[in-house]
Amino acid sequence: MAIRIDVTELHKILEMTPSSQNIMLIGKHGIGKSEIVTRFYRERGMKVVIFFLGQMSDPGDLIGLMHKDETTGRSVFLPPYWWPEGKEPIVLFLDELNRARPEILQAVQDLTLNKTLAGKQLPPGSIVISAVNEGEEYQLTDLDPALVSRFNLYEFAPTVEDWLLWANAHDIDARVIAFIQKNRHCLDGEGTNPENAELVSGLVKTPDRRAWVKVSDFIRSFEQTDEVHVKIIAGMVGTSVALMFKQSLDAAAKVTAEQILLNFSQYRKKLKELGLQEIILLNEQIVLWINSKKYEKNQAEKIRRNMLAYLKELQKAKNHEPLAHIASMIESPGFEAVMSFLAESMDIIGLITDYIKGIKV
Repeated sequence: MAIRIDVTELHKILEMTPSSQNIMLIGKHGIGKSEIVTRFYRERGMKVVIFFLGQMSDPGDLIGLMHKDETTGRSVFLPPYWWPEGKEPIVLFLDELNRARPEILQAVQDLTLNKTLAGKQLPPGSIVISAVNEGEEYQLTDLDPALVSRFNLYEFAPTVEDWLLWANAHDIDARVIAFIQKNRHCLDGEGTNPENAELVSGLVKTPDRRAWVKVSDFIRSFEQTDEVHVKIIAGMVGTSVALMFKQSLDAAAKVTAEQILLNFSQYRKKLKELGLQEIILLNEQIVLWINSKKYEKNQAEKIRRNMLAYLKELQKAKNHEPLAHIASMIESPGFEAVMSFLAESMDIIGLITDYIKGIKV
């Protein structure tokens, strides 16, 4: 069984694995495998070539077409359209590897062993990464053990926190983010019951991360949703989850992270109306909002002052669990940017440190 990794661990693996070794990511569709890999390497100036092997019918798209060399009279393969012209290394991302036709997999064998295709050598330092789908719902091709042995295998299972960080950084609609915070099992459809869903030609629609991006894009233009909107959303995430999402929209949050951090004195009394779980969710929204850097530079000091006031209010009300929760979030590896931002205020760091020491005592 492959070792399970999240987004932070995947970044470390991509950074530390030698280019001579190949990586295979195992996971469901729509969880961000190709996007994360592509962004990681492009940010480092490398060209990334993506092949959806499950949609490829002719190996010529991968290795090029046969051609007669007029000088030698021998048959050779012309370089395919994606082949690098210079000597700079590239990244080949072979998606849907276990949905590929056998003749496509045969071409991949030489690529993974020698970094060559049809006798042509990739530039030194080039990287080969593949992704495979796993689950009974997919129509899959059994992979040759000899091919699998040429990859380092990792089960990619990004957490809900990984997605929330990504969603805040990519302007996913706040209503979608708030819904997933409260209903984490709905992000990837885990825990939703397909038996209760309406079947259309034997098909069942359940939510995934890609679908929630569609929902965000759709509702962005609407402040209110009606029955027609819910039906459209149901086509993206399924009927039962769409109805849950509608209920979430109807029960809007009493106070937002932005209101707390930019106008704490105005919304201070609202905190008394919140239950424990609502404060926990507000904590997450606050940390995610700071992490996404949606504020202007000239607002930084105001945000730190209001954050300190918020923490003191929790302390005054003896909300120990929310205080422990937000202190734990700030110290976690995924929120180094938040810790760095808050560390500019010795009062905030002092309050959090003293509180943690008090718990340990």
